[in-house]
Amino acid sequence: MPLPRSTPPPRSASERRGPAPRRIVMLAFEGARLLDVTGPLEVFSAAARLGGRYEIHICSPDGRSVTTASGTRLAVDAAVPDTAGPVDTVLVPGAEELTQSRFPPGLLDSVRALAGRSRRVASVCSGAFALAAAGLLDGRRATTHWRHTATLAARHPALTVDPDALYVRDGDLFTSAGVSAGIDLALALVEADEGPDLAREVARDLVVFMQRPGGQSQFSVPARTPRPRHDALRALLDAIAADPAADHSNTALAARAGLSPRHLTRLFREHLGTTPAGHVEAVRLEAAQTFLANGETVTVTARRTGVGSDESLRRLFLRHLGVTPSAYRSRFHTTAR
Repeated sequence: MPLPRSTPPPRSASERRGPAPRRIVMLAFEGARLLDVTGPLEVFSAAARLGGRYEIHICSPDGRSVTTASGTRLAVDAAVPDTAGPVDTVLVPGAEELTQSRFPPGLLDSVRALAGRSRRVASVCSGAFALAAAGLLDGRRATTHWRHTATLAARHPALTVDPDALYVRDGDLFTSAGVSAGIDLALALVEADEGPDLAREVARDLVVFMQRPGGQSQFSVPARTPRPRHDALRALLDAIAADPAADHSNTALAARAGLSPRHLTRLFREHLGTTPAGHVEAVRLEAAQTFLANGETVTVTARRTGVGSDESLRRLFLRHLGVTPSAYRSRFHTTAR
């Protein structure tokens, strides 16, 4: 005779519904940069569509729609005082006026009110100026757009500004660099909430680069290298950036450019302020950082960047970053492979 099956107790309404979604609140205001608003929201919206537990709200200090810096009119869901209940994440976009201490009416009070009932607060670009003026960044580390890091540091000496990071986390406060770095930060927040698989799917859906660790420079080596007027030199820089692992010895580069090694070195110093070997090393180091952050092994990274051996890569990292490749990988590798 079969044993009687026990009847499970009825589930509560909350259990049937599952965990409550995380409320993401974007604080919009007059003059905010449109991509500072829409970039992070696209990340969270895509995450919700792909299975993440997110509920997105846009609010303004007075509940009125706002005109962004591009002239686009943006509708909002509610005024800040009407957004009752707990908030998971507050996002504060940037605006040029914030860097000049010109804050729209009610913005700082809104930042403080939302921060007081949220799990974490994040800013995009010059939104860090609003967080600092609201008193949230005293004694913290932060970053902002590279153009304004010196201003932020001078105006708020109680905070420590990282002038080159894509984004910085200090406890429950997150700040990011200019515009697209807000997307990097939002992906990092999704990864922290929902895991690397979903974050990677969101990045693929939006066709953006998944792994840009917060400590990575705001500019890649090619982007921050002055563009020389010399045709042969421009072609060499493009070739080095396209394939860091190729033979980029001084002799090979000179032959490719149809110049003598001495003349090539002189051109590099004159136009770029470095040597051919110095530039190649910088490009390879940055490529190695990306490979390691994406979970590649030290050995494969050394080979794929043209550095050669594990020991050569180790010396390169210690000389420039003060850490070993393994330590760097452990710190910044967050994407499951």
